[in-house]
Amino acid sequence: MSGQGMRPVRPRDAASLVILRGEGEDAEVLMGRRASRHRFMPHMYVFPGGRLDREDRMAEVLRDLPPKPKSRLTRQVGEDVARGLAVAAVRETWEETGFIFGELEGDRLKPDLSPLDYMARAITPPPSPIRFHARFFVADAAHAHGGPGTPLGGSGELLDLAFRPVREALTMPIADVTEFVLEELLRRLRGTSIEAIPIFSYQNNAPIIRYQHLDPE
Repeated sequence: MSGQGMRPVRPRDAASLVILRGEGEDAEVLMGRRASRHRFMPHMYVFPGGRLDREDRMAEVLRDLPPKPKSRLTRQVGEDVARGLAVAAVRETWEETGFIFGELEGDRLKPDLSPLDYMARAITPPPSPIRFHARFFVADAAHAHGGPGTPLGGSGELLDLAFRPVREALTMPIADVTEFVLEELLRRLRGTSIEAIPIFSYQNNAPIIRYQHLDPE
């Protein structure tokens, strides 16, 4: 709990985008390190992402999510929230890395959600004073403006921003939830993932992984 005798903080909806470069087990993933000033996971390497804003749910998009990830998301939330989560992942990626999935109209981003797939979700444990219910999307860097050669930049919120082999990323300072996502990513790259959405959470102060099994398409 967030304090002795207090109720756990309610998790806030959030989204992250796992950006891949290359194929198979040699593929690389884009990650950066959170600065020491951050209250949530300081010093840790993470994927670009952040919380769902109200504007994300109403944002105009260039292209919508493909039917399969949209169907999987809308088993948990309404269609506006499902689209908003994907928008949040793309928006935060643009802000934090400079990678653009979509088009810029002036200083506003019109997201292209069509390259995104929905791969996992996770809930921050109850003792944390800052909690998120995060959905993780995955997309190929080739669909971003400039593709794999796009210069990295963004707001500077993520330090040491770079593409790294997935196996190397597993050896860096990462949170357990990030390790969970990277392991699921490796299963996808090997073709050994199951037809289900893995869910990372805590029970009795211990991490657990459950699966949202999916009906045949």
